[in-house]
Amino acid sequence: MFDPKTILVLAPHTDDGELGCGGSIARFAAAGKNIHYAAFSICSKSLLHGLPPDTLAHECKKATAVLGLPPANVVLFDFEVREFPAFRQEILEELVRLNKKIQPDLVFIPSSTDIHQDHGVIHTEALRAFKNSTQLGYELPWNHSQFHSTHFISLSETDIAKKSEALKAYQSQAHRNYMQEDFTLSLAKVRGVQSNTEYAEAFEVYKMIS
Repeated sequence: MFDPKTILVLAPHTDDGELGCGGSIARFAAAGKNIHYAAFSICSKSLLHGLPPDTLAHECKKATAVLGLPPANVVLFDFEVREFPAFRQEILEELVRLNKKIQPDLVFIPSSTDIHQDHGVIHTEALRAFKNSTQLGYELPWNHSQFHSTHFISLSETDIAKKSEALKAYQSQAHRNYMQEDFTLSLAKVRGVQSNTEYAEAFEVYKMIS
């Protein structure tokens, strides 16, 4: 049975990791796993008018703390939102450095079918940088029209509650439809039905090393 000890979550933007695999993060954190989180943009240009540019950085730190991550394990980069393709090499180099430092057994990355240009860069470069780690792609349904749910991680009611609580830390994003608690619970319930458990998160498998 696959039992990762060190886990890395790659989020193109703050909140992507919590949205895609927040329940799994909570489950692994409760089990005492060594979990790291790296977000590559704090999206200061996407904030509502009047909010401080570091708003999402502060919200991300609150959200990851709710899930059980120590502050030292959360790294925030500041690549410009929607411009990742222009910084592909720099992002790859940061990923390689993370790999050397953390040496994760499992890496959560955006889906291969995610159409957001920033997410696509993180997906592709992560496949290169972490070729000796298990790689699972997380689900963000609003960004892809198809998703190959070939791996499920079952979640307890506590895990999904932690995910919902973490997402509430993103008050600046509360207006977005995918941030609504009923959506989070409904998707987890659907994936739970598909995997014969109460709640679950679904993933694409790109490499499995056990």
